[in-house]
Amino acid sequence: MEQIIDKYFRPGRLPHIWCPGCGNGIITGAIVKAVDKLALEKNDVAVVSGIGCSSRASGYLDFNTVHSAHGRALPVATGVKLGQPRLKVIVVTGDGDATAIGGNHFIHAARRNIDLTVVLFNNNIYGMTGGQYSPLTPANSKATTAPYGTVDRPFDVTELAKGAGATFVARSTTFHTQLLVDVIAQGIQHEGFSLIEAITACPISFGRQNKMGGAPDMMKWQKDRGVMLAAYEKMTDEQKEGKFPIGVLYKTEAPEYSAEYDKVIARVQKGAK
Repeated sequence: MEQIIDKYFRPGRLPHIWCPGCGNGIITGAIVKAVDKLALEKNDVAVVSGIGCSSRASGYLDFNTVHSAHGRALPVATGVKLGQPRLKVIVVTGDGDATAIGGNHFIHAARRNIDLTVVLFNNNIYGMTGGQYSPLTPANSKATTAPYGTVDRPFDVTELAKGAGATFVARSTTFHTQLLVDVIAQGIQHEGFSLIEAITACPISFGRQNKMGGAPDMMKWQKDRGVMLAAYEKMTDEQKEGKFPIGVLYKTEAPEYSAEYDKVIARVQKGAK
């Protein structure tokens, strides 16, 4: 791990600022392990983030990086990909950043099937800005903006991505670390819009408000509830209660946006209308 830190992290930026027990460091580590597994050159990778706890990850990583505005990571990443199609573009975002203020960008990036790998850190809450509930906060959970429990129905962001047109959708947790590395690597290799939902613990905001215990308890929660897709599909509805599938949930092929856009450019350059 020390070799990976020296190779992929900017000198002098560690230790990180995340709270004790936060899983964001595990996800960031999984991203660089996936890049290392694929033997990608650092100059061939771009990491774009928005705003939030998760989005601080780009500042630690020694790639081409952009720490953009709240909810705007995907349009910035789209511009990077269209301008430099050779780059493997990884988007680091959170549940609020991607699906609330950035929700419109999320569905249209998926619809276009642009070759971006979106690693969505899902800690079920706005951890950095005060503990407000997000579009992925489970119903009846407490937050600073829902002190008696939220009545909002949350998105299943993997189903949202599929419905919007994403061609690779996966989920893992910070407990299932090796699986997380594997699905991120597969998402990077996939030519099209890839979503990897990374379920992570926020012991300080979400955990305390919902009496989930400390970080070890929240990791155990992930262990007990994350079930590999093949096993999950064999379970009864009763057995599925309180659990969720992990692994590659959906994969298909479709024309990739930047490649199709290049075809338009080529036609215009030849004088076609």
